[in-house]
Formats: sequence, structure tokens, C-alpha cells
Amino acid sequence: MNTPIKQVNCPTCQKIVRWTEDEPYRPFCSKKCQLIDFGEWATERYNIPEEEGTDFVEPDSPPEERH
Repeated sequence: MNTPIKQVNCPTCQKIVRWTEDEPYRPFCSKKCQLIDFGEWATERYNIPEEEGTDFVEPDSPPEERH
């Protein structure tokens, strides 16, 4: 039985990428697009919004400061 190969669009340039193990940069079409995306995260152009009411506590802070 022939199963169709899933295809996705590269998140950076929208080029169609086959979702197979032969595509080393998937979901990106190339190393270049992968690095462009990484740069967007590194410069904080992309971010994941913080949930309201969440306090960040340094992992090595004293226990009494942890919630």
C-alpha cells in the first residue's frame, strides 16, 4: 500500500518540504532557513508569551523565596 508522503511548508520561505528522514533540516528546506529562524528566536523577535501571574524564581534561590 502506498502511503502519501506528508509535505509541509518551510516556516521561513514557505517552500514545500517533504516530511521524510531524508530531509535533514525539516521542517525547514535548508540550513539557511533553519539559521534564519534561529536568529529570529535569538534576537527575541519570536517569543512565547508568559502566562499571567507566573513569577520567575532563580533555580538556586533559597527555598523561602520559591512559591
